[in-house]
Amino acid sequence: MKKIKVTRRTTESEMTVTLDLSPLKPDYRKRITTPIPFLNHMLEHIAYRAGFNIETELKLADYSLTHVVAEDLGIALGKAVKEYIDGTDGTYGYGDAIGIIDEAKAECAVSFESRAYIDWDWHGIELPKETEGMLSEDLETFLDGFVQGAMCTLHIDLFKGHNGHHIWEAVYRSVGSALGRAVTVDESRRGKTSGVAGKIEWITETE
Repeated sequence: MKKIKVTRRTTESEMTVTLDLSPLKPDYRKRITTPIPFLNHMLEHIAYRAGFNIETELKLADYSLTHVVAEDLGIALGKAVKEYIDGTDGTYGYGDAIGIIDEAKAECAVSFESRAYIDWDWHGIELPKETEGMLSEDLETFLDGFVQGAMCTLHIDLFKGHNGHHIWEAVYRSVGSALGRAVTVDESRRGKTSGVAGKIEWITETE
């Protein structure tokens, strides 16, 4: 499987994400089209560092709110990555990476084991309330949503940084690089899962 398309529809939004695992295309930036320029920039970092193409289509009705866009799109992207990893034999399903730019340095670790959990540690660094017209809390919300959709565990640590733009670039670069590792297919991992617990099965009985 090289391409997967998922759509998440609610009364507030319809988010479609196409994940194309073929080599990064020259026009990959033009495929990311949210109404929030800085969020587009962060998605560009994920795509570039992960080495896969992300295409977005949004329908927002009366809820063209930054928070809604960030959260719902994050959920849709997470679901797309989960579907790819679950449906592709031999992926690592986990990865870690460091992202840097100038004075900022962040680290991300991710594991796809159907356990939705996110942990942030800013190590005493105070985040700016807003960067490039986008609230820090909504930049966090996007990754919170990603974890919900992907059912993955995500740890993010910020070790250095004082420029808001650089801080978030370092964070999203680290996420992209870690995801690039997680979706990598290795012949030695055929038949294996991300964790030693193996594939999770649910048995439900009703009367």
